[in-house]
Amino acid sequence: MMKKTTFFILLLFAVKVYSQEITGNQLLEKAIQYHDPNNNWDTFKGSFKVVMETPKSPKRISEISIDLQEQFFSLNTKRGTNNTTYKIDKNEVVISLNGETDLSSTTLDKNNLSKERAKMYQNYYTYLYGLPMKLKDAGTIIHQKVARKKFKGKEYLVLKATYTKAVGKDTWYFYFNPKTFAMEVYQFFKETKNSGEYILLSGIETINDIKMPKNRAWYYNKDNKYLGTDILSTY
Repeated sequence: MMKKTTFFILLLFAVKVYSQEITGNQLLEKAIQYHDPNNNWDTFKGSFKVVMETPKSPKRISEISIDLQEQFFSLNTKRGTNNTTYKIDKNEVVISLNGETDLSSTTLDKNNLSKERAKMYQNYYTYLYGLPMKLKDAGTIIHQKVARKKFKGKEYLVLKATYTKAVGKDTWYFYFNPKTFAMEVYQFFKETKNSGEYILLSGIETINDIKMPKNRAWYYNKDNKYLGTDILSTY
């Protein structure tokens, strides 16, 4: 009789816990509390270095400075013998190659340099290193049903995010540690089947009291092919 009673109580408890599943917005808030406990992202001003290691290619060393309030962004990239710098000060873009800023259209095209590419890098680095806080940006649609999923043998709370047409077409999934709410994996899919990539996060680098993933290892969704690793460090 005692065993039946205990089982019934445990069953009721399980049903109660299940009925109180966390919502997408609640999970996002808990994740932000872990990564940015003092709400510093909106006024972020700082510099950091990212070393990108890819198979059969030389390392790419990028030095990045971001000042969100002043709308300033700079990216200095060294790969092989070339040193490229993009600077965006509000809406003004300056491009330099090996210290030269007076670049012909032929030189710009040959080295794949443009103002549009500068803006792309600004959005790219601000988005990835601003996660999960950037998920509160306008145009982001947070799905309220949170999945519990195993990925690479580990349990996660998974948040789904899509975007309005003006912002983007990709579907993203963010995997959070169910105990600490640290972001440990993210994954995106494009419109075509078996598209997109997943990124495994490891280590923490704290910049301006914001916990950012130190290592990001990139893989294709379709075949798990390894693409490369970004390694974050401060100066």
